[in-house]
Amino acid sequence: MSTRDALMRLGASTAEAIAKVLESLAPEQVERGDVSVLNPDTNPFATLETPAIAVSVAYVDGVTGGNVFVMTATGARRMAAAMMGQPAPEDDGTELTVLELSAVAEAANQMMAAAAAATGVVLGQEVEIAPPETRIFASASEANEAYELAPHGTRATFRVCDEPCRLVQLVPNAFVVRMTRALDEMGIEHVSGNGAGGDHHDGEVPEQVALDDALRDIRVKVWAELGRARVPLGAAPEMPAGHVLELDRKAEEPVDLYVNGLRFASGTLVLCDDGEWALRLAEVAGREGSETQTKTPEQEGAVS
Repeated sequence: MSTRDALMRLGASTAEAIAKVLESLAPEQVERGDVSVLNPDTNPFATLETPAIAVSVAYVDGVTGGNVFVMTATGARRMAAAMMGQPAPEDDGTELTVLELSAVAEAANQMMAAAAAATGVVLGQEVEIAPPETRIFASASEANEAYELAPHGTRATFRVCDEPCRLVQLVPNAFVVRMTRALDEMGIEHVSGNGAGGDHHDGEVPEQVALDDALRDIRVKVWAELGRARVPLGAAPEMPAGHVLELDRKAEEPVDLYVNGLRFASGTLVLCDDGEWALRLAEVAGREGSETQTKTPEQEGAVS
């Protein structure tokens, strides 16, 4: 397999993983674009629309390279609103709030984990990445100078909430060698008809099955929300212990369940026999009447 073919396979696999995450965060608001292999003398951020939000992760495998997901600030605000079940903001020019940045960061964490999982499937081994880093660029030149380019690269384009975004993969030579070898071995196994390919359902490609399995292992944050309140930033540090903060929801109203910032379900709180709280789901993604009980996870699932 040629280097270009290996890079195209990597770009397509990673774009598929990213698209699945985006579609779960902003249903029916994601359009997939094309996947291309970058020329060595092409800067992948040269035509970037700004202001832009970029989230990057670096490989920590002794080599350079990594993934960079970039979207416009307007797109980030619209995606954050979709994740929180709110209408799109009317004023696209306003800077992102702390809550919007937090939602985008959670989405980016999940996308970067999916991208790493897809890369690992193509390489045939797990890929370790550093914690994601978020940056805000006011111009394309800032983005051009922010990342060290690798010998190879791919670019996948999307439109999310009617705004352009892209995933850029900076691929070191060592990864290309591994990919070519792994894909050659996968191709031989598939062509033989006697290997793993014969054990899958009709129409399923072993690589796709492995990618789906890898995406299912991605950990997400789940929490229950009793209600919300707005207070001035200056007043928050002055609140004494024991202060009562009135929420915007009555005690008997349903509790919302969020998955990575996306409203996933609603239900009622119940007290379990072991003294821990649980949530009896009444509505899940538009389906009513579920009697499933889901315990709120410690720390990450604490009721707010």
